[in-house]
Amino acid sequence: MKIRIAGLISAILLAATGAVQAETIKVGVVPGVYADSIEAVIPEAKAKGLDIQVVEFSDWTTPNIALQSGDIDVNYFQHQPFLNNAIKERGYDFVSAGIGVLANIGIYSLKHKNFADVPENGKVAIANDPVNQGRGLLLLQKAGLIKLKDGVGFKGTLDDIVDNPKKLTFNEVEGPQLARVTGDVDLAQGYPHFIVASKAFDPSSGLIYSGVDDKQFAIIFAVQKQKADDPGIKQLVAIYQNSPAVRAAIGKAFANDQKLYTLPWLN
Repeated sequence: MKIRIAGLISAILLAATGAVQAETIKVGVVPGVYADSIEAVIPEAKAKGLDIQVVEFSDWTTPNIALQSGDIDVNYFQHQPFLNNAIKERGYDFVSAGIGVLANIGIYSLKHKNFADVPENGKVAIANDPVNQGRGLLLLQKAGLIKLKDGVGFKGTLDDIVDNPKKLTFNEVEGPQLARVTGDVDLAQGYPHFIVASKAFDPSSGLIYSGVDDKQFAIIFAVQKQKADDPGIKQLVAIYQNSPAVRAAIGKAFANDQKLYTLPWLN
């Protein structure tokens, strides 16, 4: 009875003051720039009636499972080609509600200062998911270490390597964990914001980078299709794209090195 009375009193007070309960939006992220920049949104969103709750995951599979089940309202960790592949494999009915940061990727080494020093039978750590693995392989091809089948582009896999003169061997690793294994191999695909978060080595020390001019690799706010026009999610994206606090968090997550990222919604 006391709980009901308290609830009634609260309702009366809310009505009397005109206060409105904040809309809660649960956002799934992975550690690094995605988590940090969404955290930066929280104060501004709260002032505009949005209660942003950050749900952190340690892999690139669970955030889509959680979105499908409704445990979160939006996730912010993947680019459109990655999402397209997930839709193809698992039948998700997801769409983009807006774009966020575009992160560079690179090939790193803690053992060698250039590609010429990589020995025969050298070990390479590379992303284990199809699209990001293809991006890493394109970088290795650009460095002259391998050759891929003509036309495979970023969809290339280890099976598409047609020439490997140094007989490199490959270890497939979950993307967020690549920074932690870089010291154990000759070369590793790397994501600068994960490297910053791990504090393992200098994120600006890549031997080669992909470039940040391809918007299709911008991270998106993925939602279930029926929430594509949700006003709260649209407001979240608008706050994110216009917040000085978010831009500061992004810069910090990339060691304030502008060659490692770009804000594609500004271009």
